[in-house]
Amino acid sequence: MLLDKPVSLGSNQVLQRVKRLFKARKAGHTGSLDKLASGLLPICLGEATKFSTFLLNADKRYQAVFQLGATTTTGDAEGEVTESKSFEPFARAELEAVVARFTGEIDQIPPMHSAIKHKGQRLYKLAHRGLEVEREPRRITIHSLELCDFGEDFIAVEVLCSKGTYIRTLAEDMGKALGCGAHVKALRRIAAGPFDASQMVGLARLEQLADEGLDALDSVLVPMEAALAEWPEVRLPENAAFYLKKGQPVLVPKSPTQGWVRLYASGDGFLGAGEVLDDGRIAPRRLVAVS
Repeated sequence: MLLDKPVSLGSNQVLQRVKRLFKARKAGHTGSLDKLASGLLPICLGEATKFSTFLLNADKRYQAVFQLGATTTTGDAEGEVTESKSFEPFARAELEAVVARFTGEIDQIPPMHSAIKHKGQRLYKLAHRGLEVEREPRRITIHSLELCDFGEDFIAVEVLCSKGTYIRTLAEDMGKALGCGAHVKALRRIAAGPFDASQMVGLARLEQLADEGLDALDSVLVPMEAALAEWPEVRLPENAAFYLKKGQPVLVPKSPTQGWVRLYASGDGFLGAGEVLDDGRIAPRRLVAVS
């Protein structure tokens, strides 16, 4: 289900609430949003958790407001201000020039307040102890970065980016480029992979539906194969489906010659995700349980 995560709640907090509402045995979200952030948080329930990795790896789109003139310990408004600078208001041309520098493939140094591990420990746990360690830059892609609005002390942007992109780091790096410092004041995710904000359901609405029963809750679910909607579809003949469900790669005429595919079989419907091998056969990678 496609949750509109509210500000002030952590991703795991809302995940546990959704899991309880649906009485699900298994549940997982597909990319954390900080407490400061709101917006699209796809939550996989039951068999759909097998496909959470693909959404974790998908491109994301954000709307963000960067506060200019101050840097913080966390890179966002929840942290303590570490440095403030006075500056003259920027002209649009100056801001557009900096925006252009951060479009395309760029290197980012992950923030200390992140879930990346260093020698087995999460960076944010080290940061909470007042420690800072050296982090290796990571190559990420900013597919598009649009300046939507600006004022004397802020800029508003819309970002389409690859997995592993830290918007807090983008704010800090753009602040450095402008010479005044910056941090994230507000952040909202509006798309993830094939899903966008128009499909989201708020937590309050979910709780209302829960009072009506599980059938009402089920009405806001999207099919698990929707997570793979950007992949080509392959329909398997009955004999090929039989062997594929036993874990064996199969040859399907006129199927794609490379990449990942959605697998379907007559009668059973959606089977799961497969990958085309070098010899043209399709190997099962994530299959759903078919009763």
